[in-house]
Amino acid sequence: MQLSVIIVNYNVKNLLRDCLLSVQKAAHSIDTEIIVVDNASSDGSVEMLKAEFKDLKLIANSQNLGFSKANNQGIAQAQGQYILLLNPDTLVYEDTFEDCLKFSTQTNNCGGIGVQMLDANNQFLKESKRGFPTPWATLCRLSFFNKLFPNSALFNGYYLGHLSKDENHQAEVLAGAFIWLKKSIIDEVGGLDEAYFMYGEDIDFSYRIQQAGYHNYYLGTVSILHYKGESTDKYSFKYIERFYGAMKIFSKKYYPKSYPLYHLGINTLMILHCGYHFFRRLLLKKA
Repeated sequence: MQLSVIIVNYNVKNLLRDCLLSVQKAAHSIDTEIIVVDNASSDGSVEMLKAEFKDLKLIANSQNLGFSKANNQGIAQAQGQYILLLNPDTLVYEDTFEDCLKFSTQTNNCGGIGVQMLDANNQFLKESKRGFPTPWATLCRLSFFNKLFPNSALFNGYYLGHLSKDENHQAEVLAGAFIWLKKSIIDEVGGLDEAYFMYGEDIDFSYRIQQAGYHNYYLGTVSILHYKGESTDKYSFKYIERFYGAMKIFSKKYYPKSYPLYHLGINTLMILHCGYHFFRRLLLKKA
């Protein structure tokens, strides 16, 4: 078995169907298995999978275990030499897998691979290529210095603004929507850290891959469509708590000396973020 594609689904039945159809086309010349882990969807996703995609492996959880734990469930059952962690709100193209496989086999010390992600309007998603969220990079992002100097390695290191989006580069962080790597590397560094329920696990995973001596790559010559966050209410407190909570977990784990100040900054941002969206909701109700 060459490739195991692992997709964690939560209440995006129609997007999942389209994603799976695109995966089947992309796998036409590669020995591939598809593993879908459903996190207790209530939209009929499991029933759709059983009726329309009988050949895939299905893990149907009775509760939402989170993104990290669900992916690890899929990894534990994977038989492929390569693993692709793929979001259900994506579409891959027919040559996507072949291009990634070719790059993997021809590149020495290749760790994980990420690709150029485009939204539904064909616009580039800047999280396709990122640097680690060091205290400095995070400060520049949260203070909007990165927007003032979008092409600067110093001020926009978070999104690697100095690197062309249309070329292949070494990159630090792989986006969780699409991570391609050898199963042997996962066996070496471990799966996703289950302390992260959702968000931040891809940064942590990327960090451990690089710490093990491998190079992560961003392929600007390979693109996919990513609808981005269709199962997430980005104005809910739960989203805000998980997003900023993931930043706390990562900073405490890898930047312990600067963690107290980092923690204070993140808590302040959480309060401001919650306040902004609380008043935003009130205004929308009155409108």
